[in-house]
Amino acid sequence: MAATQKNPVLVTLQLSGGNDYLNTVIPFNDPLYRDNRPAVRIPEDKILHFDKTYGFHPSMAPLKKVWDEGKLAIVHGVGYANSPRSHFRSMDIWHTCEPEKVGTQGWLGQVAREYDPKKENVVTVVSFGPSLFRALVAPGVPVACVAGPLEKYGFLPNIQERAQRLQVLDRFAKMYAPIAGSGVMEYLGTTGLDSLKGADILKVAPQKYASTVKYPDTPIARKLRGIAQVHFADLGSRIFYCDHGSFDTHAGQNPGHGNLWSDVCGGLEAFMADLREHDHGDNVLILLFSEFGRRVHDNGSGTDHGAAGPVFMLGENVKGGHYGEYPSLKAEKLVQGDLNPSTDFRSIYSTILEKWLKLDPKPITGGRFEQPAFLN
Repeated sequence: MAATQKNPVLVTLQLSGGNDYLNTVIPFNDPLYRDNRPAVRIPEDKILHFDKTYGFHPSMAPLKKVWDEGKLAIVHGVGYANSPRSHFRSMDIWHTCEPEKVGTQGWLGQVAREYDPKKENVVTVVSFGPSLFRALVAPGVPVACVAGPLEKYGFLPNIQERAQRLQVLDRFAKMYAPIAGSGVMEYLGTTGLDSLKGADILKVAPQKYASTVKYPDTPIARKLRGIAQVHFADLGSRIFYCDHGSFDTHAGQNPGHGNLWSDVCGGLEAFMADLREHDHGDNVLILLFSEFGRRVHDNGSGTDHGAAGPVFMLGENVKGGHYGEYPSLKAEKLVQGDLNPSTDFRSIYSTILEKWLKLDPKPITGGRFEQPAFLN
């Protein structure tokens, strides 16, 4: 079936903690890479060269295959001006598209409200993980939160099940109420409990699911398998969200950073194979992002909080290649020791919103931004 005959679906995988750009997409020809990375650089013979200029971390072999298939787009130098280097604030900016002030609505929550203004489907948005992501939150938008394995979701004793999902909402309230005030509590009061209804619908997904694809036994692979189960069940879910981390590699970056990418790539490889096996991949777009990159010069064991980073787009409808400009490593081009962002993150959202989700991006991104053409 052609992609235009199916509703477009977005899967977002958040690399929480600040992924190290330079050791992910490695500019192996640039001597400044080696000079700035005496402790954590990837040895030349280990780098997975994918063109004449760049290579992947050796743990990213599955993503290199997607690149070779022409289904992986790398958007370079993504960020925003004046990075605060705070996990919390930076994620808030990415989630709400508000770099100058504290945002009140998640960008994907607004998408969901456009798609389902009357809350007719409480599983339009499905989140996998122990927290409710702010990107999904908007007044009047329920989010089905799956904190554990989908097979157990809906089969727990009612009290335990309700308590588990209320715990997710409670974490959200404690995290955001101090900065967003009563808006958070109002959201939880008006739509938070609607989210609990999702269990009754989602519990049918594992029963309908059969696959020959074996997923790795890792947290991110289990989340991606759950997303596949719900997607294949044709419940009308349009937005999926999950995360993996922490990529906050201040110390012990090697081998920690590689282990994280090994888990992400192993999970994605299985997920994409599952989509293809079930002929359910032509309407799925996958977004990978992190709240910021890391410092150019290592700290002797790891890397500290930085600014610009890469964003990855994967899928059958992705036009693979490089988009944007890899920021210069020259000392005079750095901003307080960080790579200077060359692509506003809202540019990526704008492409996704207009070209994939078929919505006007301006009300969500807060303006017009150049759209990298990574979609066919």
